[in-house]
Amino acid sequence: MLMFKLKHCENKARLGIFETVHGTIETPAFMNVGTCAAIKGAVSASDLKNINCQVMLCNTYHLHVRPGDELVRDMGGLHKFAGWKGPILTDSGGFQVFSLAKIRDIKEEGVLFSSHVNGKKIMMTPEKSMQIQSNLGSTIAMAFDECVGSPAEFDYVKKSVERTTRWLTRCKEEHERLNAAYTTINKNQLLFGINQGTIFPQIRIEHIKAIADLDLDGYAIGGLAVGETHEEMYQTISLVEPFMPKEKPRYLMGVGTPANIIESVFRGVDLFDCVMPSRNARHGHLFTKNGVINIFNQKYTKDEQPIDVNCNCPTCQTASRAYIRHLFLAKEMLGMRLAVLHNLYFYNHLMQEIRDAIKNDSFEQYRAENVEKLSRRI
Repeated sequence: MLMFKLKHCENKARLGIFETVHGTIETPAFMNVGTCAAIKGAVSASDLKNINCQVMLCNTYHLHVRPGDELVRDMGGLHKFAGWKGPILTDSGGFQVFSLAKIRDIKEEGVLFSSHVNGKKIMMTPEKSMQIQSNLGSTIAMAFDECVGSPAEFDYVKKSVERTTRWLTRCKEEHERLNAAYTTINKNQLLFGINQGTIFPQIRIEHIKAIADLDLDGYAIGGLAVGETHEEMYQTISLVEPFMPKEKPRYLMGVGTPANIIESVFRGVDLFDCVMPSRNARHGHLFTKNGVINIFNQKYTKDEQPIDVNCNCPTCQTASRAYIRHLFLAKEMLGMRLAVLHNLYFYNHLMQEIRDAIKNDSFEQYRAENVEKLSRRI
């Protein structure tokens, strides 16, 4: 089941409805990263629902390593296992080709990993990635690719992208086979392809043209926020966007700050994910409408205010800056939990504000008023 409908556009910015077998996603949307089927910081599936999260993102490689995708399948699939009823996107393991570069070997067949847990050899092929994601039963499966960081040599990137295109064809064939299988948990699982090419315009454009011809359920821009500047990232999005199918959802992988998200919506992106809100929260860096605060700063020792006086999240309704600072200094887990809840609420509320602004043809003004302000360190 897939129906993506554009409701309104303000220049390149798109307001849409993305209907899936596990529920409807209002876009632009932020997908909350639960790598091992949980948000780090003791945040549950019911918490996600309470702070208006729409989509959970889980990691194919990590769930294959533990507890094992076959165990998740035997437990009824990822939705039942994690207690989350909404849409779930699973990445393909392709990012681990980048992040685990020291313990992997790339071949035409696929990528040979050494498990970061016990050193066990894992051969991740396009077919294996599709099989794992089918066992997980996610709403959206990502195609297996190689994510190349910046800077990189042109010749290497060109060969890598050509291989990624061949891998995508194999992913599509295996995905179609699995969706038709009698024992498959989610026979309506969607498949997104990923555009790669680092910051080389020629490679990026040739690749998006090639994968658009495969008529997939959605398309992602990968290989950004991995070493290039923000300006190079924005230039790449603007370069690729005209060649992305207008009637399909567009996903910018692993990005990013509130300012990154606003600038990317401005350039035509619909979906985002990033570990930043939860990771920063666990280190005491909290997002507010006026910028980012570091809760460890001494000035918050007796501060009775909530993290953000204009925030309606559960944390800001009950806890002061002084209390949260105390919890962090005392190394109480509750401190991280309250901080993560706030930052995730902030990101999801930011997306609601963006959607409202596009709907009201005021997104240009919203962008002008917020990009610099949200980037400030208080």
